[in-house]
Amino acid sequence: MATVIVTMKIMPSSPDEDLESIKSAAAGLITEFGGAVGKVDVVPIAFGLKALVFMFAMDENKGGTEDVEKKISALAGVNSVQVTDVRRAVG
Repeated sequence: MATVIVTMKIMPSSPDEDLESIKSAAAGLITEFGGAVGKVDVVPIAFGLKALVFMFAMDENKGGTEDVEKKISALAGVNSVQVTDVRRAVG
């Protein structure tokens, strides 16, 4: 089938959380799930709070991302995980 590009926003519990440790743990879980992390942005939200926005590619045959979302939201320091975009890759 096709490859899909998933955009996922990870919100930390507070502005004091270590984004680098969340980033590396989440990237490991995405890779373990079968995704290939392409880009990670740190996006300011408000009052010093910053979100991690991952873009990764995965095989469409894997189905949904619910399993990896649950694992990432169980990480220490993570408040919420939200898939904000899913698109089919062309080419």
